[in-house]
Amino acid sequence: MPEVDDSDLKPPVFSFEYLQTGWCIHDCQQEERSKMLDRLRRISQISWRDIRQQDRHAYGTETIDRGILKVGIPSFLTADVRLLAFRAYDLVAMVGYRKGRIFHVVWIDREFKLYAH
Repeated sequence: MPEVDDSDLKPPVFSFEYLQTGWCIHDCQQEERSKMLDRLRRISQISWRDIRQQDRHAYGTETIDRGILKVGIPSFLTADVRLLAFRAYDLVAMVGYRKGRIFHVVWIDREFKLYAH
């Protein structure tokens, strides 16, 4: 019997394994990191299914077309990978991709230079 993917019914788990240099948590100020951690805690209480129902400026996501990115795209982000953005805090975006429950953060766009918001 095939394993059922119930990741939509569970909240996201955030991974920072693939954060890119210059777009990293290390580039954030202490207050920004604190705001981001609080936001991640809140998002982690919502299922992926419910996240899809949220506004993109609230706790939802939006799809980011790779063609609007102003940076090189790492080779592990193949053409079939759908890029998503969450609000990290205020209007700052975390851009990455979802695999099952895990949202892999690739860029933290704190200076609004990754793409036209």
